[in-house]
Formats: sequence, structure tokens, C-alpha cells
Amino acid sequence: MANRHLSRSIVLQTLFEWDLNSTDRKQTHEVLARNVQEFAPNKTDLPFMERLLDGVLSKQKELDLVIEKAAPEWPLERISPVDRNILRLGLYELLFGDRSEVPAKVAINEAIELAKQFGGDNSGRFINGVLGAIYKEIGEPGKHEQSKRKKKDVPFDQMPIERLAGAVVYAEFEGEMYLALVHDIFGHWTLSKSKVQEEETVEQGAVRALQEEIGLSVTIEGELGHNEYVASQPDKGKVRKQVHYFLAHAPYEEITLQKKGGLDDARWFRIADILSLNFYEDILPIVTKAVTMLVGKPRK
Repeated sequence: MANRHLSRSIVLQTLFEWDLNSTDRKQTHEVLARNVQEFAPNKTDLPFMERLLDGVLSKQKELDLVIEKAAPEWPLERISPVDRNILRLGLYELLFGDRSEVPAKVAINEAIELAKQFGGDNSGRFINGVLGAIYKEIGEPGKHEQSKRKKKDVPFDQMPIERLAGAVVYAEFEGEMYLALVHDIFGHWTLSKSKVQEEETVEQGAVRALQEEIGLSVTIEGELGHNEYVASQPDKGKVRKQVHYFLAHAPYEEITLQKKGGLDDARWFRIADILSLNFYEDILPIVTKAVTMLVGKPRK
């Protein structure tokens, strides 16, 4: 089964770049092709992505007008670029998509998942509120059909588990402590992480993630904690994602970012300078714990 969620993520990134950089619409397919090559080089779902991108761009004025009417207290220019384009994408599928292929509730749920994955703390609630209001306004199409097709929920303890691992990496240079952070295309500073392979321990997965993403050879010094959340994947259904984070040391050397997985920058930051950075809500406690440990660590 084609991973439509990944396809929508790639279209969202393309719309984000188009919106933020005022890209000529004729060039958006070049941007799409670059994003597909970067994030899903073996992707066979390109026709779906092209239809979705063309549809959103061709109906942009109508979509924006509907959004303005549905959320009058939120002018488009006040909505973040990420949320604005998630709304456009979800609304296009809701109003103009093929409902035999993408039922209305699926369109809304996919938009909410994108908001949770790439937006801010309140993005999921905001997207749900706007699209939910529009869905009711148009008469809740497919409500009964959707309930008939609804599959029985898999109990939490029976969901497949996907392990991921990452680390807060620190280095010492000229008497200062530095952290290595990566930046994603949606404006957040975060931590390198990777899916743990079957033959690996979570520690080994974290070490490999840092080497592959930012070219640093690290030494694990301790565990900082872990997060767990449920994600919906079209090919697997609901999956429990367990992310383990570690404190790791690395030499203070140049970071080489491998631009993949939605990352666009990586840097060293002095600990004193990270307070002003934009972190995801679930990452901030991990970074805070690491900083607390490092502040009390004897300097070499």
C-alpha cells in the first residue's frame, strides 16, 4: 500500500516552500521532484502527489476564502505558514478530492496528523476546529458510510512497536559547554534520532543516528528518558513509537548535516544561548534535563 501520509508530508513541504519563498507556481513541480528525491527516492506515489499539489494551487483563492470565513478571528497572514498550508491541503481533499479514494473524515484526520507532526503545540486542535466546522457546514458527507467501514481499534498493548533513538550531544571548547542541535524545515530545533534496527540496541541506534545525520562520533554517557506516542501509518495502522534519548559526548568539530528527513540546518550552541530556541514540546524536557546534568558536571 502506498504511504499516503508520507506523500502528503512531501506535498506539505513543497507548499511550505512555495508559500515562504514566493516560488513561481511553474517551479513548484521542480521543488516537488527535489523533495521526493530527498525524502522518498523510491516513491511510486508521484501521480497522487502531483494531483494534490496542482489541486491545492489551482484552488488556492477558493480555499483561502473558505478558511477566512471559517476562522474570521484568524486572518491568513496571522496563521503560521505550516498551519496555513495544512489547512489548504486538508480543505482541498475535503471539498474537491475524490471521496471514493479519500473519505471526508480521512482527509480531516490526515490534516490533524500533519499538524501534530509538523505544527506547534496547538496546531492539531486548531486544524481540527477549522476543518471540523467546515465539515459540519457542508452536511457531514460520508458520516454513516465511514462508521460502517470503521475497523475495530487495536488495543494499545497489541499495537506494533517501532523503536527510535537519539541523543543530546555536548562538547567542551575553550571552557564553554556546547550542544549540537538540528533544525527542521518547520522551524524547530530538535535532536537527531533514527529508527533502531532489529539487530541494534537503542544505544547503538543513537550512535548511528548522530553519525549518519550530522557526522559526529559520539560516546553515550547515560539515558535521559524516553517518549512514547501513537502514530497512524497507512501500511501498518496504529503504531507505538518509543523514542529513547541519551546524553552523549563528542569532540567539538565541524558538523556536517546530511539533508534528509526534513532537516535543513545543524549547529553547535552554547548552553547559555539555547533558552531562546524554538523546541517541540516533548523535546524541551529532555534538553532541560541534559542541561541540568551538564551544568553540574566538572569542567575538564
